[in-house]
Amino acid sequence: MYSGGPSRPIKVGDMRTRLILLLLVALAAPLAIAADSAPSDGAAPLPATVVFVVSEQEVLVLGENQIVQTLELAIASGPRKGEIVTLEQGAIPSVHVPRYRVGDQVFLRQSLMPDGSSVYEIATRNRTFPLLWMALVFVGLVALAGGQRGARSLVGMALSFVVIFFFVLPRVGAGQAPVWTALLGCGLVMPASYYLSHGLNRKTTVALVGSLLGLGLTALLAVAFVAGARLTGFSGDEAGFVQSLYGSAIDLRGLLLAGMIIGVLGVLDDITVAQAAIVEQLREANRDLDAWQLYRRAMRVGQDHIASMVNTLVLVYAGAALPLLLLLTDQSLPIAYVLSQELIAEEVVRMLVTSSGLVAAVPVTTLLAARWMGLRRGDAADAPDGQEARDPSP
Repeated sequence: MYSGGPSRPIKVGDMRTRLILLLLVALAAPLAIAADSAPSDGAAPLPATVVFVVSEQEVLVLGENQIVQTLELAIASGPRKGEIVTLEQGAIPSVHVPRYRVGDQVFLRQSLMPDGSSVYEIATRNRTFPLLWMALVFVGLVALAGGQRGARSLVGMALSFVVIFFFVLPRVGAGQAPVWTALLGCGLVMPASYYLSHGLNRKTTVALVGSLLGLGLTALLAVAFVAGARLTGFSGDEAGFVQSLYGSAIDLRGLLLAGMIIGVLGVLDDITVAQAAIVEQLREANRDLDAWQLYRRAMRVGQDHIASMVNTLVLVYAGAALPLLLLLTDQSLPIAYVLSQELIAEEVVRMLVTSSGLVAAVPVTTLLAARWMGLRRGDAADAPDGQEARDPSP
């Protein structure tokens, strides 16, 4: 028989510490798995640090001034750690040639020449540590401002990335249908993400059902709109890279549709939970309201939500596609011709599909919440989180 002293109650600080540790593990797991699965052959990029700038000059290349540097770099990890390599940077004509300084961290690409010698070039800057610090700042802000719910939402976000990178993308890469794979992945991640972020309650359940219906409608709209605009998915450079890497095994048109479906997932959470919460608070404030009255009053707020959401989405897409929008200002080209370019038409269709799916989710979720909450009268299960149901009788 256990004869120890009385058990010590778990403090709130201990719970938060454990939650933060769980969050860090969930966020670090995808990075660890990705690191373990990284290629280890000689063709893998080599992390390196600039240790000396041998020379630097500005030369004229194709009528433009361009910086040409001779650099010495030390390989930063692996069996060749500490080895010094020398390369010339900027000799090939390019739109933008970066200038490197001592201490800059980069990735090197190694190429073998016919005589067996190696030639190195800088593939890109190593942005791992800046991105990691930015992510930690974001996690800290969410955990401090959002408390335990904010931390749980970050765990849900990490789970979403795990599902996307280790379930959806491998299956798409193996040649499975992108649309059905994306829908299945969203269906797997949504319940866990929603209940982690908002708790196990009727509000979250209504929001989850409304989001699933909105997701299905978005998929139907995506198929119809992409077919109507006769998009092929071959618009950007990324499509060419995917095609060269995977060949005909990847359905680029299906990949475009899957991207629209996944892209709408995060905003659906915000919209559907907000509408379900509005109905819940109206129901709690006045238990005499029936389902139709709840729906009408909640939709007045929902209409404002739709108006602000549409404006927000347009600005978000405009900011992301700002270089493309510059083409619309070219007076030498007809506007119809510019809009008909697949690169631009694809972004327009993406904006219309996701916005339509999100707008449709507002009345659907509001109706579901009003029907469910309007029919329930004064029981304890109907009370909001952490509150007891009030007796409606005087």
